[in-house]
Amino acid sequence: MAAILGQLQARGDPGAISDIAVDVTGALGVDGLTVSLATGSDLTVTELLWCTDTTAREFEDLQLTLGEGPGPEAVRTGAMVWVPDLTLISTARWPALAVEAPALTARAVFCFPLAIGAIKVGVLSAVRRTPGPLTPAQADDALVLASALTARFLNSDEPPSGGLDQPDPLCDLQHAVVHQATGMLSAQLSLPLPQALLRLRAHAYSSGRSIIDTSKDVVGRRLRLDHRGNGEGPTTPVADKD
Repeated sequence: MAAILGQLQARGDPGAISDIAVDVTGALGVDGLTVSLATGSDLTVTELLWCTDTTAREFEDLQLTLGEGPGPEAVRTGAMVWVPDLTLISTARWPALAVEAPALTARAVFCFPLAIGAIKVGVLSAVRRTPGPLTPAQADDALVLASALTARFLNSDEPPSGGLDQPDPLCDLQHAVVHQATGMLSAQLSLPLPQALLRLRAHAYSSGRSIIDTSKDVVGRRLRLDHRGNGEGPTTPVADKD
């Protein structure tokens, strides 16, 4: 981890760490990693900055769709949230995630907040395909990495570019479409943004789709939600009359 932190320090862009992600997963003894940044004052939506594989991405997308899970809780509370076995999570804590967890490839998730005091930046999430806790040494290394990432994000004059310069589409910043769709729903249904986001999440979950795919349909005008959360087909622009 000391060598990894040295490489991290040598990079100018705080988000340009996807090329050392393999070393990080090996040091932490996990299969996947994600870094998500908090957006908005209510911390209800995060922007996926980078991820290492489909398992980590699948779990991030599910949390975004449900609006619950260890990642959102870590961002909101500023405390570590560890789930050594996702099949044993309580329905009282995360009811929707408890239902979906058995079908996931991920079996254990460990979330470390990127925060200093009341300043909350985002979350570092480590995902395993097998259940089991982190060792004390792995946990210490993850905490050090989270602290280093937090400092770099807070001290950077430029917004992180994340994986935009990476050929891997898994690293693209795709959560922006959720913000677009939320804004469109807010205007169409005359709802505050938090309620519009809840409506979007509810429709995505009830239709068995991710919130990103649902948002793309809303932005592309292939889906329009009504006040009951029901979806209509593509919207057809009204032709101008002379």
